[in-house]
Amino acid sequence: MNIIVSILSLTFFAQVLRLFTPYFLGANAANFSERAGVINIAIEGFMITSALGYALFTYLTNNIFLGFVCAILVNLLFSLLYALFVIKLKINQIVAGVGFNLLMAGLAKFLIVFIFQSSSNTPRIPDLPNIPYIQDIPYVGEVLSDYIILFSFALIFISNFVLFKTKFGLRLRSAGENPEAGESLGIKIRLYKLYGVLICGFLSALGGIWLASNQNSFSDGMVAGRGYIALAAMIIGKWKPVNILFACIMFAFFEALEITFQISGTFIPSQIIQMLPYLITILVLIGFIGKTKPPASDGIPY
Repeated sequence: MNIIVSILSLTFFAQVLRLFTPYFLGANAANFSERAGVINIAIEGFMITSALGYALFTYLTNNIFLGFVCAILVNLLFSLLYALFVIKLKINQIVAGVGFNLLMAGLAKFLIVFIFQSSSNTPRIPDLPNIPYIQDIPYVGEVLSDYIILFSFALIFISNFVLFKTKFGLRLRSAGENPEAGESLGIKIRLYKLYGVLICGFLSALGGIWLASNQNSFSDGMVAGRGYIALAAMIIGKWKPVNILFACIMFAFFEALEITFQISGTFIPSQIIQMLPYLITILVLIGFIGKTKPPASDGIPY
């Protein structure tokens, strides 16, 4: 009974909206990349890098703004490196993505040991400031006053408009659907593939920064597979921003439910509770296999 009351509360609703943020940013990041024809499964690694970058530069400079900007710049540099491998050198995109995830996870662990002499986390850092006055609203003020969360909501409309209502979006999608036809019309296909990867790096950076800011530090394993679940949300959402929104809310709901179960101390074994978001991901993907159609040239080097 207490669990049902908790689920129906405003606090639970606010928790869902908070957890929705990194999923939606990661899923939209992957969507822009795949719309340009580049599979980018390195979302997990990019979120790890930006989370560490924000914590590291904020701690070293004692300046939140510099930490924020430097974390984004680091992610964009890694995005350029990824683009070099998959666009210029035409390395297999799945292999490159897995390699980047392993590289960034290992590099993050090395840096926190080397710089902070800690095997698991950085020192505590301040979180990003909230919008004044709005944060004082009971229950939902913390959510509605968060700049990155608000940007995530705005991104629903921004991404839909950019992809389907602008010349840039049309050319970006042509790079992922039929690059030969696009190039015959004078579109610089490789350039638009690069744009897709850079937008992916920027949006995934925001997701990582939000996680580090929310936890006031970077800790090993803090991304916890959210990059992979974001990819699943993109597939379930059929590469459409509005559909991706509902997929991300579903995953956020089950993660919030997992946290509620852990706090309430139910009879369900804790290991099963911790498996819940990933189990739901697998079950939903099984139901959607064969029912989704990616961009026609997604993952094909050009």
